[in-house]
Amino acid sequence: MKKFEYKVIEAPTKGFFGGKIDCQKLTEQLNDEGREGWEAVSITNTYMYNYTSRPVIIILKRVLN
Repeated sequence: MKKFEYKVIEAPTKGFFGGKIDCQKLTEQLNDEGREGWEAVSITNTYMYNYTSRPVIIILKRVLN
């Protein structure tokens, strides 16, 4: 049976209404993580009801050797 380890990263958002992400920076970060064997398995928007900018949470996993 495969065993996994998990990692949580935050993608900061900006903008008055939140939700604006630097896609180039996020792409670079995910590619760096991918080269280390990490795979994104879940992305959660933590947007709040009062329009504040909140980070996007990304959960990564990789197989333990």
